[in-house]
Amino acid sequence: MRADHIFAYGAAAGLVVDLLLADPRRGHPVAAFGRGAAGAESRLWRDHRGWGALHTLVCAGGATGAAALAARAVRNRPAAAVALTAAATWSVVGGTSLGREARAIGGALAAGDVELARERLPHLCGRDPQSLDGQQIARAVVESVAENTSDAVVGALVWGALGGVPGLVGFRAVNTLDAMVGHKSPRYRRYGWASARLDDVAGWPGARLTAVLAVAAGGRPREAVRAWRADAGRHPSPNAGPVEASFAGALGVRLGGTLAYGGRVEHRPVLNGEAGRDVRVTDIERAVRLSRRVSVLALAVCAAGRLVMGRRVG
Repeated sequence: MRADHIFAYGAAAGLVVDLLLADPRRGHPVAAFGRGAAGAESRLWRDHRGWGALHTLVCAGGATGAAALAARAVRNRPAAAVALTAAATWSVVGGTSLGREARAIGGALAAGDVELARERLPHLCGRDPQSLDGQQIARAVVESVAENTSDAVVGALVWGALGGVPGLVGFRAVNTLDAMVGHKSPRYRRYGWASARLDDVAGWPGARLTAVLAVAAGGRPREAVRAWRADAGRHPSPNAGPVEASFAGALGVRLGGTLAYGGRVEHRPVLNGEAGRDVRVTDIERAVRLSRRVSVLALAVCAAGRLVMGRRVG
């Protein structure tokens, strides 16, 4: 069996397993990687970019290297290779858990329990929830669903199509490191610089594919394209900008604005501000459904792209 077929079958199986089982509450491989990365940080941390780059190399490079060795060990056993690809895909994508958490917050808001929604919001994103009202929480959820569709699903599939199991694992390792040390707090402003920049590079293709698929699957293609072109470049993140702007246009809502994150207040530009309206609680379900459609389309695009690459190489 060719490598392109192995990826297509394995990635599809991995997404099905994620749909059925979601993320386990205990023993998740990404959580184990996070504990290892935290242990490495406790030994390597210095307020210096070079030490942060070493931390990124040790953690992301180690995870990618281990995945490459595992893939090499099963390269002559197609069934085992498909199983390994499926397991790697399941372990690095998180679309089902993303949707469940977003819906749980939406359910709390629909029931009028803003305190419960505030309590659950940190499970989904790093916002400071205590100062947020119901509408602001709903907006934060929709923004997180959009961004994590790229980070937790599409980006991983893109790198899986390009690099197989090492690509899947490497992307998730880089993305996890960015979440851990890539923010601009005093502790990580220098130490997390390498992880943040590497995540920007790794996330670039997945973010653009996510934006394209949101345009295609959102039901409002002109509005999504207009918001993407007009507002994506104004977002401080080069990858979250296209994704959130295209989702805003596709859903017909306004995203962005003032938020509190990591103990500081940020005043971000409003996305789709001229044509959109304030986010409502019901938009959370719409965003989750759009995320699901984008994920399925991303699997089809990445599998087809890998098949085309395999035929040309063959």
